[in-house]
Amino acid sequence: MIIYEATKAGFIDDVVNEKIVDRLYEVYQNKIGKTSRSEIRSWDSSLQRMANVMQDREIPKDSKVAIEFKIPNTGKRVDFIVAGNDGRHDHAVIIELKQWESVKKIETMDAVVVETALGGGLRQTTHPSYQAWSYAALIEDFNEDVRTVPIHLKPCAYLHNYHLQENDPLTDNHYQEHLEKAPVFTKGQLTKLREFIKTYIKYGDTNDIILRIDQGKIKPSKSLQDALSNMLAGNEEFVMIDDQKVVFEQALTFAKNCIQQNEKGTFIIQGGPGTGKSVLAINLLVKYIEEDYLAMYVTKNSAPREVYAAKLKKSMKKTAIDNLFKGSGSFYAAEENEFDVLIVDEAHRLNEKSGLFSNLGENQVKELMHSAKFSIFFIDEAQRVTLKDIGSVELIKKYAEQQGVNVFEGELASQFRCAGSDGYIAWLDDVLGIRETANTNDLGMDYDFQVFDDPNELLKKIEEKNRVNNKSRIMAGYCWNWPKEGRSNRDFYDIEIPEHNFGISWNLDNSIWAIGENSIREAGCIHTTQGLEFEYAGVIIGDDLQYQDGQVITDYTKRAKTDQSLKGIKTLAKENPEKAQKVADEIIRNTYRTLMTRGQKGCYVYCTDPALNEYFKSRIDKTYEQQERVKEFLLVDHKELYEE
Repeated sequence: MIIYEATKAGFIDDVVNEKIVDRLYEVYQNKIGKTSRSEIRSWDSSLQRMANVMQDREIPKDSKVAIEFKIPNTGKRVDFIVAGNDGRHDHAVIIELKQWESVKKIETMDAVVVETALGGGLRQTTHPSYQAWSYAALIEDFNEDVRTVPIHLKPCAYLHNYHLQENDPLTDNHYQEHLEKAPVFTKGQLTKLREFIKTYIKYGDTNDIILRIDQGKIKPSKSLQDALSNMLAGNEEFVMIDDQKVVFEQALTFAKNCIQQNEKGTFIIQGGPGTGKSVLAINLLVKYIEEDYLAMYVTKNSAPREVYAAKLKKSMKKTAIDNLFKGSGSFYAAEENEFDVLIVDEAHRLNEKSGLFSNLGENQVKELMHSAKFSIFFIDEAQRVTLKDIGSVELIKKYAEQQGVNVFEGELASQFRCAGSDGYIAWLDDVLGIRETANTNDLGMDYDFQVFDDPNELLKKIEEKNRVNNKSRIMAGYCWNWPKEGRSNRDFYDIEIPEHNFGISWNLDNSIWAIGENSIREAGCIHTTQGLEFEYAGVIIGDDLQYQDGQVITDYTKRAKTDQSLKGIKTLAKENPEKAQKVADEIIRNTYRTLMTRGQKGCYVYCTDPALNEYFKSRIDKTYEQQERVKEFLLVDHKELYEE
């Protein structure tokens, strides 16, 4: 969608005659919704500068100008596009406009990040060159006309208020890779920007370039399909069996029927930890794309998205990966049925509001359902681990009814983690006091569960397991603060247990902890582990879970101040103490249930509360004793059965 389109001559005329703000305001009101004239006027300075740039006789009068082009499937908008031909090829110059006056280089982070004054304070954001390039990549990845016609996209950035200094951080070598992909122009470089435009725009837009960009067929490129398919084909963990395959086929059929019949549908798939929800979600993403549906994988938690991106980075561009894997807060501004299929993993983690300050949109469940012709929600209500987590089967059904959406339901029951032991999950639920089960003392004979009296021994054991294939990790309850100091230094110990002379850092900032080559001596928390799995999980249980008077109890006051999971609990406790205790109790138990089900082959535990440590051991001992009695029975009376 484009807010404004005109020839070069028409654009200059609107600016010179001060019509541009009124025209933008009118179209914005009609196409987007309410906005203020003052907001539109904030663009006025940048557009005045662009009018000056375009007043070059060598830029053809019939070249086309587009302002505020909304990139399909995203909330992103391209500030300014100039379209035309160089005599051989159609081109569109994409210009990211900035009113910045200063930037600060952030050396410790990826080369796309700068710090500048935004929204009344200093904020970290992407380098303008990277932003312009990524917008071009977004358009190319999803617009089939741009790829096949083709239309060559040429991105750049124009910081018209920025005075470039000698050795300026904006053009530092740190950002060289991105500057080469999309050059940046600053105050006093109007002529250079003109030359950049004229390199590609020698003749006018006679082939409807802007129209093709705006209304071209939206379809992910074949290269995306191939890259994902190759990744999945080479990883045996993604093979579907049993109820995974059944639900997979159901999801394809339901989606196809709903879309063909022009009816909205949603598929609610329930499954506990290790039942293959994420595996199925990725397989569905690949299949939908192969079937030419516009599909995306959505999750609130960034950890799995970062891992997928890391695994795909050798075969796909980062922007292309980002176009397929989205955060759940990306859809509050999406149009109705903008997507064919949205696959929502970890739906229990969805929030009510979106945005950094939780002030955008209305409800993520509602927005996701609104945005897609067919939506799929993978959910396990026992994995809600923060006060903000609102995803539930009941809520999904509520919004489906409100929007007239057909509801389908499925379940994943087969266990593909925890040594395939449903018994371990049931045993753990009983041990943690989440629910009473028949598995009082049966955790599954093939699952390696051990309790350690010393966290150093726990770490040593996990390190030993990790040497095999880098698939074992330490994780901990969020009972230790994560201060800004030392977030990039694994030798800075956030988690300290003095009585055992033990220390370990939280996972490093801006690192992919789950698959990093050197992250074994870093501890993950619930936010960096949920949605992922390992072969062996070492879990440090903090003081928020204790054993007193024959019961497992929780204490939310022992949570770290830097943990946002229980933000608002103190206010709730003043208003309704019983409700606060109940909610916090559920979150803490769910947190440890989630951490203790990350391991495929085993889970090793250390508790800071000695009584809880002994309680866990007693539950294992009873299981061991029971197994020994069975063994003795077989050896004495039924030796042939034992040997079998």
